[in-house]
Amino acid sequence: MQQKRLLSLDFLRGLIMVFLALEAAGLYRVLNDAADGSWWYNITVQFKHHPWNGLRFWDLIQPGFMFIAGTAMAYSLKKQQQNGVPWTQSFRKALKRSGWLFFWGVLNYAVKKDGLAFELWNVLTQLSFTLLLAFLIFHLSAKTQIAICAGLLLLTEILYRFTHIPGFDQPFVNGHNFGNYVDLLLMNKINSGGWVAINCIPTAVHTIAGALAGKLLQSESTRKTRQLLIWGLGCLVVGFGLDWLHITPIIKRIATTSFTMASLGWCLLALAACYWWIDIRNHRKHLLLFTVVGMNSIFIYLFFEIVGGRWFNGYVGAVTNGLMEMAHFPELLMRLITSLVIFGLEWWLCYYLYKKKIFFKL
Repeated sequence: MQQKRLLSLDFLRGLIMVFLALEAAGLYRVLNDAADGSWWYNITVQFKHHPWNGLRFWDLIQPGFMFIAGTAMAYSLKKQQQNGVPWTQSFRKALKRSGWLFFWGVLNYAVKKDGLAFELWNVLTQLSFTLLLAFLIFHLSAKTQIAICAGLLLLTEILYRFTHIPGFDQPFVNGHNFGNYVDLLLMNKINSGGWVAINCIPTAVHTIAGALAGKLLQSESTRKTRQLLIWGLGCLVVGFGLDWLHITPIIKRIATTSFTMASLGWCLLALAACYWWIDIRNHRKHLLLFTVVGMNSIFIYLFFEIVGGRWFNGYVGAVTNGLMEMAHFPELLMRLITSLVIFGLEWWLCYYLYKKKIFFKL
């Protein structure tokens, strides 16, 4: 029997990609500059990563991206199973996909103005690890997978707290933690923003949990939404509790245990809400804006990250700004319109591919 398409999954994936595309188009920088010194700066600042200890809305985008990837994998593997695809063939496909994700993730930051670089902080390089791990344990019981997730978080705590390397023995201090030390070994440099490559260890929990959620949504359970809500609230309590009790601070840049749990809680609640509203209550109007982007998520991500940042944004900006300068538009309005035009053109590109039934997958 052919499985029913989960529209809430398409919507959530598309919503995340729309947020990322708007950021790449420069919209949030414009809004943040416009709000500087006003009361709504407290809103626009939510679209920037927290500098260290704390949690903002934008800190949830990458966990959501990795969580939804796990959910989509669960549906893909179920379809492969129904089509009689053997595990070895599925493994080769998963290995190939992870290899391509790693390649594109490295390439995204490889070409810089001062030469070539090798960096492992990109979400795609992280996802290449977390998806492969989630695949390898996919057929284990839910309890076993949850135990593995707990083990990954415990391993993270141990690595940061008990590896006493001179100069890198302060678990939650930027530039002096174990993650920074590993980056020196892998890349011979430390990220100025505090990001670390070994975030792939704790954030694998997001992808594994996403796959477990996908399994739940495909099951015969009549309490799917309720279970997602319970697990989501439980993760929030644990994550924020660790921070509030001063056990482990919430730090997105090194993906601490508290951050991983808190962000996972929000991911589960978001999936529960969208699943209930779209797939249970059958509210399916006005989803096209998001679903056409979500169905070509890898393509549009690579487009605005590689093509957009290096050529497309500047080219479009030269045209729009040139026209608006002749009409003496205010600078802030020019920047706002340019960012929206960039996003609109990228969305139209996704819509064109959607209408032609062209979908790029790894």
